[in-house]
Amino acid sequence: MSWNIAEKPIRACVFDAYGTLFDVHSAVAGHRQRIGGQAQAMSALWRQKQLEYTWLRSLMGRYVDFDTLTADALEYAMDSYAIDDQPLTRDLLDAYRELSCYPEVPGVLQRLRDGGLPTAILSNGTEATLRHASRSAGLDNSLDRILSVESLQIYKPDPRVYQLAVDALDLPAEQILFHSSNAWDAAGAATFGMRVAWINRRGAIPERLPDGPDLELETLQPVPDLLGLG
Repeated sequence: MSWNIAEKPIRACVFDAYGTLFDVHSAVAGHRQRIGGQAQAMSALWRQKQLEYTWLRSLMGRYVDFDTLTADALEYAMDSYAIDDQPLTRDLLDAYRELSCYPEVPGVLQRLRDGGLPTAILSNGTEATLRHASRSAGLDNSLDRILSVESLQIYKPDPRVYQLAVDALDLPAEQILFHSSNAWDAAGAATFGMRVAWINRRGAIPERLPDGPDLELETLQPVPDLLGLG
């Protein structure tokens, strides 16, 4: 991995939302007692199916919005663990709209904004849900743009998704630093031509995909310093 900030300056920072800014497992964590000992495994399966459905529906040309897809993935996960509880289902979906952000996120976004760098979310999520989650986590005043795939009706890592950020920010891809906790998303953005920070929160091994990230970090905390911000 290489990083030469002087050679190609960064003019904006763009973030994946789920898993990068927001803890996708905080929804289940808030209802752990109601789910029992299988809560962690069910949360992992929910997330796995959610991602799989984005890829599969994109390949099939059968788009549904991310809220619908998230509900489908939860139904699969609950059925897999023989949990039949409609009030719990509703509460988990409500909790997904108000996920906790990771502890360092508010401070990092504020430092970037204070340093003169525009900040944006680029996400598979629906714009309404992303805005609600950002307000709930207190991030709405630290973000310049919230960009959703809804207008395209295709999911990451389709190159057209990353083009949304280029168009919205009016910057070339190589002047945008894209952050994602998902290695496949990091590869997609790098292949598109963005500079990429892989926020490897869970110590995953690198994917065997074209074009890796410029940086691998455990959290977002070091980003402002790496960009030379005071």
